[in-house]
Amino acid sequence: QVQLVESGGGLVQPGGSLRLSCVASGNIVSYNVMGWYRQAPGKGRELVATISSGSSTNYADSVKGRFTISRDNAKNTVSLQMNSLKPEDTAVYYCYFLGNGVSPYWGQGTQVTVSS
Repeated sequence: QVQLVESGGGLVQPGGSLRLSCVASGNIVSYNVMGWYRQAPGKGRELVATISSGSSTNYADSVKGRFTISRDNAKNTVSLQMNSLKPEDTAVYYCYFLGNGVSPYWGQGTQVTVSS
């Protein structure tokens, strides 16, 4: 079992910045992928960005150049720096962890609202 605890969501104006963080605990295998997905009202959950324990990254086209994902393997944390936020970035953001199992683990979600 892996537990994920997220922090850092909130309300921000268009063009602003937020930083999300997620701490993983429990049965952490050495090779894993952590990241972020999001779900807007009335829409399905979609990839935002992921990063492997070897630091390979993957971003959704919609956030490339605006969001940066990073991780600290020693602390089992993943962070998402979100700049130039747009109203369409409004969603619940979920931390994601995939180890050597078939199914990923998910955090409880943190709300990000971009509005003036």
